[in-house]
Amino acid sequence: MDGRAVVTAQPGGAAHRPARAGTDDEVDVTRAAVPLIGRAELVADLEQRLRSGRNRFVLLAGPPGIGTSAIAEHLLRRHEGPRRRATAAAWESRCPYALLSQAFPGLTPSTPLGTAGELARLAAGALLVLDDAHVADVESLRTLASALRHHPEAGLRVVATATTGDRRTDAEVLDLLPRIATDAPRVPPLDARQISELAAAHGVALHPSMAERLLRHTSGRPKPVVELLAELPRSTWSRFDPTLPAPATVDARTRRALAECSPPVQRFVEATAVLGADAPVRDVMALAELDTDPLPLLDEAAEAGLVELAPRGLTRVGPPDPMVRAAVLTSLGPARRAALQRRAAQLVADPVRSLRLRVAASPVPDAEVAERLDELAREHAAEGAWGTAATLLSDASRLTDDPQRQQSRLTRAVDALIGAGDVFRAAALVPEVESLRETPLRDAVLGYLAVVRGRAAEAGTRLRRAWDIVSTEREPETAALVCQRYVLDALARYDGSDLVRWADRAIALAGADAPPAVEAAAIRGLGLAVTGRAERARRDYEHLTRRLRHGAQAQRAVMARGWLNLITDRIDDARIDFESAVPTTYLGGSARISLWARAWLARTQFLTGECDAALATVRGALELQESTGLLLTGPLLLWTAAAVHAVRGAWDAAESVLLQCATGPNDYQIMRIPGRLARAHVAEARADSAGVLRALYPLTRPAASSNADEPGHWPWHDMYAQALVLLGRLDEADAFLTPHEELAAERDHASARARLAAARGRLHGARGDVAAATASFEEALGLIDALPLRYDQARINFSYGQALRRLGRRARADVALTAARDGFAAMGATTYVERCDRELKAGGVHLARSHSVLTPQEEAVTRLVARGMSNKEVAAELFLSSKTVQYHLTRIYAKFGIRSRTELAARYRATSEEAED
Repeated sequence: MDGRAVVTAQPGGAAHRPARAGTDDEVDVTRAAVPLIGRAELVADLEQRLRSGRNRFVLLAGPPGIGTSAIAEHLLRRHEGPRRRATAAAWESRCPYALLSQAFPGLTPSTPLGTAGELARLAAGALLVLDDAHVADVESLRTLASALRHHPEAGLRVVATATTGDRRTDAEVLDLLPRIATDAPRVPPLDARQISELAAAHGVALHPSMAERLLRHTSGRPKPVVELLAELPRSTWSRFDPTLPAPATVDARTRRALAECSPPVQRFVEATAVLGADAPVRDVMALAELDTDPLPLLDEAAEAGLVELAPRGLTRVGPPDPMVRAAVLTSLGPARRAALQRRAAQLVADPVRSLRLRVAASPVPDAEVAERLDELAREHAAEGAWGTAATLLSDASRLTDDPQRQQSRLTRAVDALIGAGDVFRAAALVPEVESLRETPLRDAVLGYLAVVRGRAAEAGTRLRRAWDIVSTEREPETAALVCQRYVLDALARYDGSDLVRWADRAIALAGADAPPAVEAAAIRGLGLAVTGRAERARRDYEHLTRRLRHGAQAQRAVMARGWLNLITDRIDDARIDFESAVPTTYLGGSARISLWARAWLARTQFLTGECDAALATVRGALELQESTGLLLTGPLLLWTAAAVHAVRGAWDAAESVLLQCATGPNDYQIMRIPGRLARAHVAEARADSAGVLRALYPLTRPAASSNADEPGHWPWHDMYAQALVLLGRLDEADAFLTPHEELAAERDHASARARLAAARGRLHGARGDVAAATASFEEALGLIDALPLRYDQARINFSYGQALRRLGRRARADVALTAARDGFAAMGATTYVERCDRELKAGGVHLARSHSVLTPQEEAVTRLVARGMSNKEVAAELFLSSKTVQYHLTRIYAKFGIRSRTELAARYRATSEEAED
């Protein structure tokens, strides 16, 4: 043997090696190698650096369990040359050269400098992995430092792992390691998605909300994640709200540290664990029944790694992480823990925390606590804080002895979870709810879940059954809840009349201030808008938003008002409302409402030409959708994504989005319509008029068009009409346009009138009527120019230019096409920029232009470029950025129909000579 180690990487932690007496080495719970999830980019970068041929000392430092040893093991296993490995031990830290002697048994150390040359010779070409370098002996590290500095040609490659925050680390080692390191990459924690992947690699399927729970519990450290996956029963991961313990290794380490503390410090740590994060020190002292100076207790507890001060100073304290807290609570035993929790409930000012402590201390049903939980849940529900209400109701159901009331509270907890947008956690309780006896509340809640999942048929069946069996006289509150769920169902069906009818019923049954009535009122205005009563809806929303000043109910009203503003051309007001409704921090506010707000905000951003912002909004919303299981808004988001990708020529991305639209649920109109519009957007960008008709034809059928024809709601009519014109079906286009033009004029809807006028202009142009075509397009531009709808402005100019060119009006076409090109270029809409360029080139007029058509800034750029200046030199001369100069050049090239600086210089000189003549 040549001293090389053959080691198997362990998931999320150190490679498996024998534990050594007197150390904190921990053997991993499984020997099965798994992928280094979430580390691919980091590992690839390190491999490249280690192959550079230069001396490298890579320091992988992080908190316990972050996975540094797994990364080092992976690098060692993939190294093609000699491999060496050594593990430092705290008890050997005072033994000179202990670490290097372990890696190189033949080493004859003398002094660090004297030994450096021999080390460089022995380690040449090898990859040396040093585990637990934070407890290494100083002499070994000094020798490594000397070898790296004095033998640059040796090509030394060292990977050292170190645990941060270990109190056994010598001060000089703490100073030496980062100074020696040539590379000290950050080893990030895993995110929720990566934790799900890690669990899947171990055969455990985690729904996103449970992955988030595990992320918070372990701080994203792979090693404790894997340990818990191995130690806990599989059924744990499908429960609604399981209490996660500490992994066995953390539990043992915590118990040992606690046992080494003095009795007062033990009581201080126990009280801190009971009170949880950000607890006032005075409350900790009171709960621990300590009347001494708290600072020495804080010092000892913090030194033991059992508490940490909150960022705000010395007044608040908490456990260092949830796993340590769980270990301390487990060490108390049930009786002592319950006694402390009951006393803590009297100290805590926050009523939710106080009652939850009472719940934790209650091993048997407690009617009094359950009733208080129920009352508090109602208060939070009235504010729209559904997430908090759900937790309180779930606790209340566990403490309820009466079966009927227990079932009601559990069902209401599921309803609150859906309201908060946490569909996955709600779904975890569905089997239990479905096993309960049938009640109107049960059917209404299951119908509600079907709505947000996009399952129209199931929702209809559940809600009809709930309404059939509910008594409006005996159960007005439950009846109002059923009505409010029907309101959501009607919105998803985009049936305005039905929506208003059910909203009015909910308000009449519950009273205007009850949560179901407030939610119904927040959506009712959209039903009014769908049925052509937008101004009435606006007045109602002004009244409602004045009444609801804060909380998640205000979030709902503001989002709905933004939706109304968008469909009635109040674009800037819509943006403000959507941005206000996006956060979910409204007293436990709703992810469901946030998703609606994000979907319409992305649409607003696209229409105003902010394609990058629109895509960013869509990405964030899709991540939220994936983590919550809310599917109803998915097609709305994908509609905008498809439109952006299409105008930018990102065809693979656009097709991927269309595939998602086709494969997801689309039972509801509010899902089907955006999916068809997404397909039409892509087809139009590809100049595929037949494809536009195929995508939109189903919307022309009477059953569908009644819900999709109100001006401003779904902008598809002009797309359909223009496709008919481009395919030569002129009479069909004429007949199709007329009723929609009349309705848009009746509603006085500016953007709808503009789009339809452009389609009418296209039709006139196809019939050869220059005057009528010009009048229609000019009307369209006059209407749209007053609005910040950059996409529509560019699109109308493009259609205008195309129509004029085909009518032989090349000069006027050139003006319209150039305006369209500029608008599309500002959006990054390369698909249409290229189409504009082709139209301009075909028209030929712009080729004869002089540079007098340029703006003053473009004129200055042209003049300097013609002199032979680079972009950087031009930028310096005009006090611009190089990027701005390139932007101006792109516009100049388009206006002149040229492609290079040489052509521009030649054209500038020729034009200047003509002017002089």
